[in-house]
Parts: sequence; structure tokens; C-alpha cells
Amino acid sequence: MSIPSQPSPQTHAERPEYRNPQASEVLIVTGMSGAGRATAGRALEDMGWYVIDNLPPELIITVTDYVRDDSDLSSKIAVIVDVRAKNFFHDLNRVFDQLTAAGTPYRIIFLDATEDILVRRFEQNRRPHPLQGDSRLTDGISLERIMTATMREKADLLIDTSVINVHQLAQTIRANFSGPITDLRVTVMSFGFKYGIPLDADQVADVRFLPNPYWQPELRELTGRDLPVSTYVLGRPGAQEFISAYHAALLPALNNYVHESKNYATIAIGCTGGKHRSVAITEKLGELLRVDGFEVRTTHRDLGRE
Repeated sequence: MSIPSQPSPQTHAERPEYRNPQASEVLIVTGMSGAGRATAGRALEDMGWYVIDNLPPELIITVTDYVRDDSDLSSKIAVIVDVRAKNFFHDLNRVFDQLTAAGTPYRIIFLDATEDILVRRFEQNRRPHPLQGDSRLTDGISLERIMTATMREKADLLIDTSVINVHQLAQTIRANFSGPITDLRVTVMSFGFKYGIPLDADQVADVRFLPNPYWQPELRELTGRDLPVSTYVLGRPGAQEFISAYHAALLPALNNYVHESKNYATIAIGCTGGKHRSVAITEKLGELLRVDGFEVRTTHRDLGRE
């Protein structure tokens, strides 16, 4: 199966600002089949977005014009598109150019998950992959990953749904799309390396060089959110030096994300199990970034999994 050629993507700096009250806002929801597009769509609909599933890309402009002219409809439009649409990338890139020319702000959200998780979900639902045909399920997933690679890179927000349930995905959608974007939204996430590195991380730091509170009997059952653990972790030799240096290293990147109109950034802090060290460091780093004026959300991917 041949893959359509892909025009050069529109850079963020060339796109319209997200503060134009006269323009309908368009959110393109895409990503891997089985990664949670339908769940994301339901969460957006609950928040007042006008959601359309499996709309051919060439009709996005038509729908945008229709909604703009109908005062009874929401000015926030979410369109769920995927490889079921023919000429997927070619049509989408043309639509992005048309939205930019019309001064209509748009954002792209890409949902992803690891192959083993996608296979498990398809097997549980007993449905074939849309690109599977007469081949194996894994062949369809591999082809889709190739076809969506450019859109994944172009996404404003990448969400890894491998280790989160539908309720956590809905919470993530609400946290990121509950209001207009006026600045960079930063997510600082703790995780456990034994559960895998988050697919959606823009920056990853490893804090396993710090002593593990797990080996302290009085701290083992607590988490990095508890004061005794936080005090223990932040008081270890090298902890404050790491936090100060990593915080200072992040600032140029985050400030340039703002300059390049990148609306979301995910910073992942990892330890062995994602329960003690990474959680404490995540909370502290989140505090520092809030002082810097960033809109920060802290989350703990693997807390409670042990």
C-alpha cells in the first residue's frame, strides 16, 4: 500500500494566534486506532465542543463555515479524523493551509499507545484494525504508525494512553482544553522506568541517582506526596543541586516553546517505580515553574501501580 506524499507542514510561527474571538476554534483529534480518540471526543463534547467523528478532511472547512454562521452552535469545533479517510495527510495539510488563510485558529491532538497495548485493546473489542485487511493485526498497526508519523510530529499535544484508563484520559482532555490557550501549558509528570518511558514526554530526567526511600521501612508505604518522603528525597546529597540545575536548563527551552507558539510541554521525571523520588521531585519542580509564571499541572502516571 503506497503512502501519499506529504506537503511541507505549516510551522507554528505561521499559524494564527489563538486569541481571535471572531474565529471558530478547530481542534483536530487524530492518532493511532485504539488509542482513545472516541473517549477524547466524548470528553470534549461534555465540555461544550461541537464534535464530529470520522469527518473527511475536505469537509472541515465547510463545517467550520457552517458553525461560524450559526449562532446556536458552539464556536469550538473538534473533528476526529484518522486513516479511514482517503488521502489522509494530503487533504489535512491542505485544510491546515485553508484554515490559516481564513484566520481560523486550530490545534492538533495526537493520541498514541504502545503496540502491545493497542493489540490487547483490539483483541478485547474483537474488531479488526482499519488497515489490517487480510494481514495480521500488527501489520495494520505498523502501517498506521508509518502513515501517521508526520502528523504525530506536527501535533500540538501528544497523549500517551498506554497506562491510563478512560477516566484519566478524560481528565487530561479537560485539563488541557477547558479554556482558551493564552500561554504555554506545562505538565510535569512522574513515572516509573519499570513501566516504560512516557511516549508523550518532551523532556525526560532520571532521578534514580538519589537513595530510594523504599529501603527505609518507615517510608516504604508512603509516597513522594507525603512530607516525610519529600523531606527525605529533597534532603539527600545532590538533590537540590540537581533541581536547581535542571530547572535552570529547562527555562530556555520552555521560553523558546512560547516564542515558537508551542502550547504544551510535558516534562517527565522518572525513578524506579514512580512512587517516591520522581513524585517528590515532580512536585518541587512544578512549584518552581509556577513561580516562573508558567501554567503548570503535576501528575503522577504510575502512582498506585505497585
